[in-house]
Amino acid sequence: MALLMRVLTVNPGSSSLKVSLLDAGDEVLAEDSGGGHEMAGLVARLPRPDAVGIRFVHGGTDFTEPVRVDEKVTARLRELADLAPLHQPASLRALAEITGVLPDVPAVACFDTAFHATLPDAAATYALPREWSERFGLRRYGFHGLSFSYAVRRAGEMIGADPAALRMVVCHLGAGASLCAVAGGRSVDTTMGFTPLEGLVMATRAGSIDPGIPLWLMKHGIAPAEVNDALERDSGLRGLTGTGDMRRVRERAAEDDRAALAALDVYHHRLRACAAAMTASLGGLDALVFTGGIGENDPAVRLRLAEDLAHLGTRVDPGRNAAADGDTDVTAAGAAVRTLVVAAREDLEIAAGVRRCLRPQAPPAAVR
Repeated sequence: MALLMRVLTVNPGSSSLKVSLLDAGDEVLAEDSGGGHEMAGLVARLPRPDAVGIRFVHGGTDFTEPVRVDEKVTARLRELADLAPLHQPASLRALAEITGVLPDVPAVACFDTAFHATLPDAAATYALPREWSERFGLRRYGFHGLSFSYAVRRAGEMIGADPAALRMVVCHLGAGASLCAVAGGRSVDTTMGFTPLEGLVMATRAGSIDPGIPLWLMKHGIAPAEVNDALERDSGLRGLTGTGDMRRVRERAAEDDRAALAALDVYHHRLRACAAAMTASLGGLDALVFTGGIGENDPAVRLRLAEDLAHLGTRVDPGRNAAADGDTDVTAAGAAVRTLVVAAREDLEIAAGVRRCLRPQAPPAAVR
C-alpha cells in the first residue's frame, strides 16, 4: 500500500457512472462509463486496482477529508442522502457494488463538500434561529469541491503563479452548476448551500428562489415530496423550456424560440449576478476559470459572461474562445483578468485523496 500504484476512481452521476484507472504517475491506464451504474461490468473490463476512490457529493460536517470506508462511515453517508438526493444514493449504490466486486480492496470516500470546509463563518452561516442551526447542522456546505480543487491548481499552472497568490472565480457549469470564490487557494464563498439546490439556474434545478414559494405551494395543497421532486428534477432549464440540455436550448434559441431565448436570459442573469457577488467576496479578480460540461464546451456562455463582467476587467479573444479544446487560455490581449478553460479532472483529485488517506504514517522518532 506504500506505493499504491493503481487507483480506481469512481464518479457516479444521477443516471451514469464513470470510472478511471490511474497509475502512480496519474496516467490513465483505462477508463469506462455506463448508465444505470453497471459497476460489476465496468470493473470486470479493467485491470485490478490497489485501491478505490469514490466521489460523494455530501460529507456534512463529519467528513472534511477523504476517509476510508467502513460500516460506521457508510451508515453516516446514508444519513446524509436526503441532502443530495440526485447523487448521494448513486454513490452509495456504487460503493455497495464496488465492495461486492472488490471486497479486499480498500475503498476511500472523497467529498465535494470538503473543499469548502474553509468557508468563513460569515459565508457559511444562515440567518436562522441558532437552535435550528445547531440541532440540524444548517449551514452552507458548498459542492463541486473536487472539480474546484483541481481547477484552482491547474489554473495556477497555466498562469505560472502560485494559486495562493490569485483571486479566482471558478465556474463549474454543467447539469449541476455552482461558482466558487477562491483566495489564498481556499474557498471563501460559493453559490450552492445546505443542499445542491441553491444558487445558479441549472439543468433541472431552480437554483435560488424565494423560500416562501415552496411554503406557499405546500399550504395550497402541493405535497412536500412533489415540491421537492419539482425543485430537483423539473425546474431550471427543463422547467423553462421542457429540456435540461443546454445544447437543445441553444438550437431552439437559434430558431427564435421565445421560451429558449427567455431561458438563456434567465440563466445568464443569475450567472452574472452570482459571478459579481463572488468577485465582491474576493475584493477583486485575477482569473475567471470555466470548467464542467457547459463551461468547457459552450463558447457562447464564456463570451457572454466575460462581456457581462467587462467592468471588472474580463475580456476573451473570440477566436481562441471559439476554438478552445481542453485547457486553454482564452484571454484577450491586454485584458486585466485572465480567462481560462480547464478540463474537469475530478479523477485526479479523487486519486490524490485516496493516496493521502492511505499513506502509511511515519513511525515516531526513536528516543535517545
